[in-house]
Amino acid sequence: MPASSPSSTYRYGAHVNANGIRQHYLRYGADTLPAQRPAIVLIPGITSPAVTWGFVAERLGRHFDTYVLDVRGRGLSASGPDLDYGLDAQAADVVAFAQALNLQRYALVGHSMGGRIAVRAARTQPAGLTQLVAVDPPVSGPGRRPYPAKLPWYVDSIRQATLGMDADAMRAFCPTWTEPQLRLRAQWLHTCYEPAIVQSFEDFGRDDIHADLPHIHTPLLLITAERGDVVNDDDVAEWQTLAPQTQHVRVPGAGHMIPWDNEAGFYAAFGDFLGQTLD
Repeated sequence: MPASSPSSTYRYGAHVNANGIRQHYLRYGADTLPAQRPAIVLIPGITSPAVTWGFVAERLGRHFDTYVLDVRGRGLSASGPDLDYGLDAQAADVVAFAQALNLQRYALVGHSMGGRIAVRAARTQPAGLTQLVAVDPPVSGPGRRPYPAKLPWYVDSIRQATLGMDADAMRAFCPTWTEPQLRLRAQWLHTCYEPAIVQSFEDFGRDDIHADLPHIHTPLLLITAERGDVVNDDDVAEWQTLAPQTQHVRVPGAGHMIPWDNEAGFYAAFGDFLGQTLD
């Protein structure tokens, strides 16, 4: 479960100007690891500020120099009415972020919307990208079945968080989560800029990430949830046809928020894809 206290591998949070905007990130990784160890850039989903993925980053940080991004319009990154919240801009942010930090070898790990961002970024074949992990990415798009979640679920919870809400109030939206999980989401959800979330949600039906897949030559791991119907078996088969290098692992007993539902199964799904297991 996510930790609410500082972890043993947590290093710091910082900002960098990349792609013309302020990008905030959290960095995890034990100082005893080799200085030139590979990096991971973790891209959260549509309403998940970086801090909510701290418990996952802590585990990744045992082995990799791990950076968790606040996607534009979320957390402590740039926000407001003047920004472009489209998929192309979000993908360009990630590529520019890696360049700004001079990451020589890095993997992209993106959950949900973050998986779509990672796919669009990987299409450009950025220097230094070694692996791509897409975690339960929405496979909706033009002419495809819609993403199964509904927009009011996001908007209503953001508006309540903006006014102030506690873990009990958040439980109405996330009934299976633990108290620490609910408390952390209630604390940070107000940092999600509603127009950014609305555009990202609507873009799930407008952007065609399937057109990106044949242009990606990076080793690719697709991790999907057993429950939630975001990525079904037919979707996996199509994905592997378009990107034949794709490995696929389905995590048992998990809904869309996979590490919240089956944390051990989530780490096991990586196997040695990143070069070593996540023990």
